[in-house]
Amino acid sequence: MGLLHSAGVVPLLIAALYFSKWLFGLAGRAAGWHLIRKTKARRRAILTRTKREEEDHQEKERVSVKSEDPDWVAVDSRPGGSVTNGGQAPEDWEGIVGFLHPFCNAGGGGERVLWAAIKATQKRWPSAVCAVYTGDHDATKSTILERVENRFNIRLHPPTVVFLYLQTRSWVLSSTWPHFTLLGQSLGSLIVGYDAFSLVVPDIFIDTMGYSFTLALSKFFFPNTPTGAYVHYPTISTDMLSSLNAEIGRGVNAGTGKGIKGFGKRKYWQAYAHFYSRSGSDVDIVMTNSSWTLAHIQSLWGPYRTKRRKPHAVEVLFPPVAVEDLEEAVELEGPKAVTRGRTLLYVAQFRPEKNHDLILRSFSKMLHSPTKPGINGAKLVLIGSVRDSDDAKRVYQLRLLARELRIEDDIQYICDASWSEVLDWLRRSWVGVNGMWNEHFGIGVVEYQAAGLICVVNDSGGPKADIVVDFDGGATGYHASTESEYAHCFAQALSMSEEATSAMRKRARASSKRFTEEVFAAKWVEQLGKLIEIQRLASK
Repeated sequence: MGLLHSAGVVPLLIAALYFSKWLFGLAGRAAGWHLIRKTKARRRAILTRTKREEEDHQEKERVSVKSEDPDWVAVDSRPGGSVTNGGQAPEDWEGIVGFLHPFCNAGGGGERVLWAAIKATQKRWPSAVCAVYTGDHDATKSTILERVENRFNIRLHPPTVVFLYLQTRSWVLSSTWPHFTLLGQSLGSLIVGYDAFSLVVPDIFIDTMGYSFTLALSKFFFPNTPTGAYVHYPTISTDMLSSLNAEIGRGVNAGTGKGIKGFGKRKYWQAYAHFYSRSGSDVDIVMTNSSWTLAHIQSLWGPYRTKRRKPHAVEVLFPPVAVEDLEEAVELEGPKAVTRGRTLLYVAQFRPEKNHDLILRSFSKMLHSPTKPGINGAKLVLIGSVRDSDDAKRVYQLRLLARELRIEDDIQYICDASWSEVLDWLRRSWVGVNGMWNEHFGIGVVEYQAAGLICVVNDSGGPKADIVVDFDGGATGYHASTESEYAHCFAQALSMSEEATSAMRKRARASSKRFTEEVFAAKWVEQLGKLIEIQRLASK
């Protein structure tokens, strides 16, 4: 009887488990229904305002063109029209695409991806509204778009870009979570995600900053809303776990796996990796920015996505780089070519993982080594955006380090430079530097190549695997890891013969054509088209 009784309990437990799971899902859908109802009025207001701004924009264009050209003839100025005047592009779509990017005004490589994606979306689906969830309350729509044009040379169509201002961005700041930062920021992203959905529920939700937990939240609330992720780097990876080992560790957590505290940290990271893997299991379309990121996302998310039978494979979509603009603006040879100084240029946000300290120490090591040809007169220029007080503090600390190393007169710091300033330094510099360990991709490195700089990059991640690779039978730059290796590569890059330098510059520029904005736009449209198709099928 005891056996029969136990056997009877098992089905009840299984039924209770399934019922609780169903009840949990029902609660999520009920909350989602509430959010849709709550934001319906704002959604209508956004679409109405967008339509009105579009009409005003077209009227201004017509007046402007008519005043400049007496032979002006009225035509439909909307991009993407069909062969019929005033018609819409085939399979046009008019929904709202929500982009979660709380730091959209930061001016880094991740932001270039965001704006290039929106530009491609606007060109292919001109009636779609691109809603950006941001926490940049100090910037208006006009100032953000102006900064986008100045920093990235990307001009967007203002009427169909909408900014929705989050009140909870502080929850994803590392400073908010001094302990258990990974877990804290992920939990904080859930608060940010709920904040975003409280502003407006989009037809398609895309995370472009790496907050994958918000994608799981979206599926919890709105199971039929397609989700997409553009992954710049995995929040946790096997490389991070291995970095805890003092012998092979790299990065900001190198060697922290010792002792009881290190053991606890390892277990914590392993547990977090499990939840992170689950968070990406139900994303409809996943794009990664490099083959390195792809490999890690496949190892983390892949098994769970297979269990859920997600039909679309994870694909690499290299970030867009202004290769064509750089080729046009920077002449490598001929009378228009600018004479380059012995300048080492490092374009990177002032964040800890960018490893500015390593570059300063390596530069000092080169300068203070026995004089070699090409080293005299060398200068290091650091260009980067300063997002907050923490970044400003790092710049100050770098100045102190430079003084300690006795190289303060050989370094120049340029914060929040415009695109024209960056372009000027790309035109005048000799060497392009990358110092981050396991950089997920490295847009700045591609910009170095397109501008004809000799690249010295970290021997890891995207710069090593995807960018600074052999091309057309020869090298396109150097790889380094330690201070000594960087110092040696700096000296080598500055000391090559004129013929060898010219040949490497040309190979690097030719290699950079793999990362153009045009290539990115075509692939982005392809992936977003899949999300739109999923949305259409779900709405039928």
